[in-house]
Amino acid sequence: MPAEQLILDLARAEAPTFANFVAGANGEAVAALSSLANGTLMHPGLLVWGGPGGGKSHLLHAAMAAARGHGRSVVERVIDVEGVRPGMLVVVDDVHGLAPNAQAALFTLVNVLASVGGQWLAASHVPPMALPLRDDLRTRLALGLVLEIQPLADADKPAALAAYARERGFHLSDDVIVYLLAHGRRDMTSLVATLAALDRRSLAMKRNVTVPLLRDWLQRDLGLSR
Repeated sequence: MPAEQLILDLARAEAPTFANFVAGANGEAVAALSSLANGTLMHPGLLVWGGPGGGKSHLLHAAMAAARGHGRSVVERVIDVEGVRPGMLVVVDDVHGLAPNAQAALFTLVNVLASVGGQWLAASHVPPMALPLRDDLRTRLALGLVLEIQPLADADKPAALAAYARERGFHLSDDVIVYLLAHGRRDMTSLVATLAALDRRSLAMKRNVTVPLLRDWLQRDLGLSR
């Protein structure tokens, strides 16, 4: 197994939150999702879309956790309308892949949610008008707030990682950033997960986050040479 994969396996314990998402150009989307979670978003629902690696699933899980923290009932699938409760938030990831029967159920569900003060949250790879769904559902989803999630450009990742480390309370040197970008996965979700794990490791060992710490972790604790 590659060394970077082993690092990521150890880094997966931290649950997705808004705090551990590096927003970059997605500040508006994070703010909107936070408003949706606390019930102040003035839209029937919200659809986030964008290509892989941008963090859509991370944001959906962060929104669900925040909504539950605000006392909202959250369901992570298309449900029968008999299960709808006032104020409920229904979350559907990969909405572009719904089967025809699920599309019909979601269309009805969206209408019922609006009638009881509930809301929906969905994610897709493409904007509403390009979704391979039935016309009435596609139109309903387009009536919600629609936001594109934009992955960070490679040139922006060093500054974003350094900013994330500062917010978490530790210093991240340029050489550590270069090492991470050279040897790990390059999507921000994986990179931030690795930083979180390194931070926990450094606190446990009472050492700064450095390239030697990362190399020690690989060579001694994981039994690898790099």
